[in-house]
Amino acid sequence: MTDDVLRQAPLFSGLDDEVAQTLESSMASASLRRGEILFNEGDDGDQLYVVIEGKIKLGRTSPDGRENLLAILGPGQMFGELSFFDPGPRSATATAVTDVELKSLGHPALSPVLETHPKVAHALLNQLAGRLRRTNEVVGDLVFSDVPGRVAKALLDLASRFGRRADDGVHVNHDLTQEELAQLVGASRETVNKALADFASRGWLRLEPRSVVILDLERLQRRAR
Repeated sequence: MTDDVLRQAPLFSGLDDEVAQTLESSMASASLRRGEILFNEGDDGDQLYVVIEGKIKLGRTSPDGRENLLAILGPGQMFGELSFFDPGPRSATATAVTDVELKSLGHPALSPVLETHPKVAHALLNQLAGRLRRTNEVVGDLVFSDVPGRVAKALLDLASRFGRRADDGVHVNHDLTQEELAQLVGASRETVNKALADFASRGWLRLEPRSVVILDLERLQRRAR
């Protein structure tokens, strides 16, 4: 199970089994309890991480104490790779949303692989490019999209990664508090709750503790545009 999830990470793109196994053997395991911090914004670090089980959030805090969530990551997703290209301080704080199992890899173990397998470097650069693209999208949404539109888009993104289809709809166990969901879309909790209540009253979704059931996917997709 761990091997299958690990091989989903961009780090293993283009590697044959022998090299993948060598790389995997160089990785360390780590466990976090819900709410535990892996590293803080501004910390030094030269390791990248792959989520094996659970969810982790990446966030930043403004000088006045306000928090913004940059991403919610789940099994097979990777973070911390920026330190391989820019060995500066961490650009975000990584906190466990649920109990989490991780695999980590340090720069000394990865460097030889990058030199002998350029596809791995390309995969990591693609990962960074994708993150930059998503950041540009978020900036555009903050400027051009209203809060309900951003809420709908966030729910659809969470559904694409954590959703489970059932007879009554798509069950999305996002494990986020109302405050965290608000931080993810860059709005107040009250405004986000109002949008969710409106969606529920229209029959587009059903609200449940730290989860939603999307009942009308098409309507939610239209609202996200």
